[in-house]
Parts: sequence; structure tokens; C-alpha cells
Amino acid sequence: MKYTYFLILFFTVIICFIASFDKRIKFNRQFIPFLKAAIIVAIPFIAWDIWFTNHGVWWFNENYTIGLNIGPLPLEECLFFIFIPFSCIFTYFCIDKFFKLEWTSAFNNIIVFVSINVCSLIALLHYDKIYTLVTAIVTIFTLIYMHFIVRVKWIGQASLVFTILMLGFFPVNGVLTGTGLESPIVNYNPNDFLGIRMLTIPIEDAVYGYSQFLLVLFFFKKFEIKD
Repeated sequence: MKYTYFLILFFTVIICFIASFDKRIKFNRQFIPFLKAAIIVAIPFIAWDIWFTNHGVWWFNENYTIGLNIGPLPLEECLFFIFIPFSCIFTYFCIDKFFKLEWTSAFNNIIVFVSINVCSLIALLHYDKIYTLVTAIVTIFTLIYMHFIVRVKWIGQASLVFTILMLGFFPVNGVLTGTGLESPIVNYNPNDFLGIRMLTIPIEDAVYGYSQFLLVLFFFKKFEIKD
């Protein structure tokens, strides 16, 4: 169905969007700060997406898109970088507002240490797989910048929230990568990633999503309107 990708995005964001206007949450006041943060991060990620698409690292099944393209990308793929982060940042905002998770900062060092070392090892062992390599490098530099240069205190909290977000990640990315469909919406060149899948989802997608989430959250916190 032509609207499949768009409907996935719509149903991912609609409940969060409506809940944003709840007087207990008032995330609607943060729409502009969020958009600024999401667009800043979307620009390099869309450039990455375009390059990978042009080089056949991944490609899109046009049977599931509405047919409007921006360069080689379906419109839905560009909207992905706004809609999915919206739901993620909204979830973080709510959890941060109603729960005290300062204790998670105690795990910042170990999360960064383990993540950087695992990503470095994978990058060295699989430098010939471009999706794996670029994802590992982006994650390494994101964590180095946040932990050692600007010294954010919320990596543990963000990592916990991202773990919770995986409950939504599996059905959304699952459908995009072929779960329940005759063929995937997003197809991957098997020579360019590890080939390790969580159900139908390449493991690199989760790491990619983690880096994107951290970056959008970093800029959102810069622009956020404080009560």
C-alpha cells in the first residue's frame, strides 16, 4: 500500500502529539525548541542517508511510499528525522518531568567506556562494512564529545529512556525492515552491514537510533523553554 511508510510515521507520532497539549505536560510549549534541535541533527543525517542511498547501501521499496521524493529519498524518509525524534524526546521529557532519575548519572562512565570500546572494536574488525563502520564512528565521536568535552550529566538517564523506547523501536523499525509485509520498505545491501538482525532489524539501526537520539536531546536541552 502506497501510504504504508507514511502511516507508520503518523501512528508513531499522533498520540505523543495529542498528549503534548495535556496541562500536566505542556510539551506544546517546546515545539519550536524541538524543531530547532531536530532540524540541526536531521541535516547531517539526511546527507548521510542520501549518500548511502546513492551508493546502494540501502534503498526504498516505492510500493510503500506515496511517490514524492527529495533527491533519492522518499518524503517519508525525510519526515522520519522529525517524527521519530518527536516521539523520543516527548517520552524523555515526560519521564524526566515525573520521575527522579538522577541516580542514573552514576552509570555515565561505564556506559561511555563500554560503548566506545565496543564500537571501536567493531569498527576495527569490520571496517569493510560501510554502514557498520560509519555508525560506530558517529557513536564514538558523539559520546566522546558529550562525555569528555561538554560533560553532560544525563547520558545514563538518556540511555535508560532509550532502552524503554526500544519497546516502540521494534514494531516501527520491524515493519520498515519487513515484519508483516511481503517485502521490506527499507532494504539493505548485505555486504555493507554485519548481518546481525533483531528479528528483521539490523543491529546497526539501534545504534544509529541511539546516536540520533542523544544528539537531538543535546540540542533540545540547549533550546528548551524552562518553567
